[in-house]
This record gives sequence, C-alpha cells and structure tokens, in this order.
Amino acid sequence: MALWLVVAFIVLSATLILALSLGPLRSVPNVGMLRALAAVQYVAAVLLAGARLTGNA
Repeated sequence: MALWLVVAFIVLSATLILALSLGPLRSVPNVGMLRALAAVQYVAAVLLAGARLTGNA
C-alpha cells in the first residue's frame, strides 16, 4: 500500500513540474531541465509500479 502512495506522490509531483514548465515558467532559460526532471520522475513511477505489479517489490 505504501508503495502505491509513493508512486502517486511521484506522479503528482511530475505533473506539477510539467504543468509549471508548460505554463508560467515557460520563458525561463532552463525549462528543458524542468521537463527532463518531470520525465525522470514519470519513468521512476512507471518502474516502481511495474516492479510492484510483477511482484519484485
């Protein structure tokens, strides 16, 4: 159960970062880094969920 809460928190965090980088922070010079951070978080959430579904976590 706790792992699903961690996955949900990671997804919400990545979504917030992505929304900010596409909205109010669109004009900052390092917006690519923010989008890359969101992508890394999405990948981590998918890996954790996949590990849980296959029984490895």
